[in-house]
Amino acid sequence: MLSEDRRVDSGFTMIELLVVVSVIIILATMAMSQHKTTVIHTREAVLQEDLFRMRDAIDQYYADKGEYPAALDSLVSEGYMRRVPKDPFTDSADTWQTEPSEPDPNNPTAAPGIYTMHSGSDGTALNGTKYADW
Repeated sequence: MLSEDRRVDSGFTMIELLVVVSVIIILATMAMSQHKTTVIHTREAVLQEDLFRMRDAIDQYYADKGEYPAALDSLVSEGYMRRVPKDPFTDSADTWQTEPSEPDPNNPTAAPGIYTMHSGSDGTALNGTKYADW
């Protein structure tokens, strides 16, 4: 005959709770660092695409008009682009660093225009290069 009153304790011990909380913190830290890398990678992809599209529009402008555009806004006003995109790292369309064209030997009277452009950011990419060098 069992006369003792057996009581079953339900719940978690303090050690079990600490282990669970520690695992959650480790997983959250890993997820946050992965998220940050993914955001940077996405911005880099957007920058590469924007540079490609703007350089392509400059080439089309040159092929049509025989001279380079005087400003990036000329690409918009002439219908080669809908708008000048924002630099994903500076979050501004006004920070693009333009490079002037060399004088054209076939058209010496043409004013030098924009040959290419680079990001206005002084940041470094995940691959170690500067965004301004792209």
